Amino acid sequence: MHVNDVTRLDKDNEIAVITTDSPPVNAISAPVRQGIASALETALKDDAVKAIILICEGRTFFAGADISEFGKPKIEPDLRAVQAMIEAAAKPVVAAIHGTALGGGLETALVCHYRIAVPSARMGLPEVALGLMPGAGGTQRLPRLIGVEKALELMTAGRQIEAGEAHRLGLLDELAAKENLRADAIAFARRIIAENRPLVKLRDREDKLTPARENPGLFDAFRQKNARKFRGFKAPENIIRSVQEGLELEFDAAMARERELFDELMADSQSAAQRHIFFAQRIAAKVADIGKEIEPLPIRKAGVIGAGTMGGGIAMNFANAGIPVILLETSQAALDRGLAIIRKNYETTASKGKMRMEDVDARMALLQPTLSYDDLADVDLVIEAVFEDLAIKQDVFARLDAAVRQGAILATNTSYLDVEKIAAATTRPESVIGLHFFSPANVMKLLEIVRAETTSKQAVATAVKLAKTIGKIAVVVGNGFGFVGNRILAARSAQADQLVLEGATPEQVDKALYDFGFPMGHFQMRDLVGLNVGWDKEKSASATVREVLNEMGHHGQKSGGGYYDYDENRQHTPSQVALEVIADFAAKQGIAQRAIGQEEILDRTLYAMVNEGANILDEGIAARSSDIDIIWVSGYGFPRYRGGPMFWAICKEWPRCFRSCVFWKLRMDLHSRRPH
Repeated sequence: MHVNDVTRLDKDNEIAVITTDSPPVNAISAPVRQGIASALETALKDDAVKAIILICEGRTFFAGADISEFGKPKIEPDLRAVQAMIEAAAKPVVAAIHGTALGGGLETALVCHYRIAVPSARMGLPEVALGLMPGAGGTQRLPRLIGVEKALELMTAGRQIEAGEAHRLGLLDELAAKENLRADAIAFARRIIAENRPLVKLRDREDKLTPARENPGLFDAFRQKNARKFRGFKAPENIIRSVQEGLELEFDAAMARERELFDELMADSQSAAQRHIFFAQRIAAKVADIGKEIEPLPIRKAGVIGAGTMGGGIAMNFANAGIPVILLETSQAALDRGLAIIRKNYETTASKGKMRMEDVDARMALLQPTLSYDDLADVDLVIEAVFEDLAIKQDVFARLDAAVRQGAILATNTSYLDVEKIAAATTRPESVIGLHFFSPANVMKLLEIVRAETTSKQAVATAVKLAKTIGKIAVVVGNGFGFVGNRILAARSAQADQLVLEGATPEQVDKALYDFGFPMGHFQMRDLVGLNVGWDKEKSASATVREVLNEMGHHGQKSGGGYYDYDENRQHTPSQVALEVIADFAAKQGIAQRAIGQEEILDRTLYAMVNEGANILDEGIAARSSDIDIIWVSGYGFPRYRGGPMFWAICKEWPRCFRSCVFWKLRMDLHSRRPH
């Protein structure tokens, strides 16, 4: 019988089956909670019912709380009330899991007395990704089931685990056949009845907590081990505190403390920022004028021009997705070197247990090295990753135009250059698109899809689908110098350069940005990439500090010195040479140096980014302010807990440096997307 629009209650002799069907992911919304509570009450009152199964239709078990309800008035019953009903039931309740059981979905499964899942199911408590923590008993019940250390690891990483691992950990009691969850769950429930098994309530279990109680240093050791990963984030610390304090409290008091720590995060700007990023990522690749009627082209075989660091990393993305790759270079030595680095990368991954050695061989087998453009004749997509020089790229594209079949997509990995000028070297500019990967390309998730005026809608749609296939976060952007990410980086660079000329040291600028939350400072990043990237020795004229350093042979980490000096372990210290070059250059420019504080450094570097972002929006290079945030959080290390540069700006008191109507346009654009 139907209990409500999303809940059904059926009986299979003595087994009651409560089924939820609330597309798309069975989020635990008010109707879902009301349906479960009503069906459970009915089943418990029925003397003929001996056990109850909680199961979902559609593609997944409960995938978590309904995020759209966050910040709105509560609708009874809340999740904790429904959980209390399940846990207190006088009849065994079995959670039957398929798809994913995430967040509140897993917390609901944890209050059931038993759990069964199909082998393909995945489960986890990923709230940390939203700047939150489990708030419906996860921090108290999961440690009681799988132990404190493992529970901390899963919750603070937000990691999802597959059913096999969950079964080994004891999170699942049984594994069902792939296509037989309902029948196997009913059979399992009948065994529970026949064997008169007890009602297992995790709130009453204490055995898994004993090792942590006997080792109070466990929590500080865990913090220290993950200090770099947790830096700046509040949610991981609240998770640790909830588990740690829960060891000394009675269960209901521990649950109350968990709620206090959850509410603290819910009210904090970090959660607002991370929820903003969550929703922004969902819409980033959507393009207003490209609908479902535009059919993406199939990518069955790819080509990559250049086997260097970038080209090799790009090729790995395709091999990882099972797509054969033709890897082209200009010399056999360059090919051999590139393939050796790719193999070494895979073998390193295998040595860490993240893939098998046979997988290494399988992926390497997908890479076909070549020195001839003729071997690219039948690829569906080819990406060039050659030197960042327009003339060189135009030559490559002219050769691709002659060699590659009509209908294939020709993509450039340029990070700054005009895609239309590159496309002009071909007879098919509609097939040319920018696919700007970020280094290392096999690791970094961001992919800027650069749509030129001449690029076809089908090419864009294909690129968006391809990004998903190879596991990238795609953002479609317009064509223009530096696109979005590097154009904003150039604006920050200009301010950082000016700051050091006016008296701040590279170390002070870097410390301000690091303390703000970036993984490294601006000048550290320059040294890491290499000061000579994009520098032309023949055209160098001592016109900037960077040019002077390059002319002196100070190219960054690779040469042992740049803005910093580096030892054999690449540990950096301030470079007296760089400081002298800066001081001399400032004197020649007539710039008087002075003391500059951290607040001014942050204001000038960050608002330069925001202002440039506003200009990008005004010019239509980015479709949404949230797209800019995704690019900078995913590709440039802007702290996720600050939501990206545009979100950060609107969430602060509106600063005095905003002067033109462009910024009021930006403010309205951001305000309409704030998740507060």
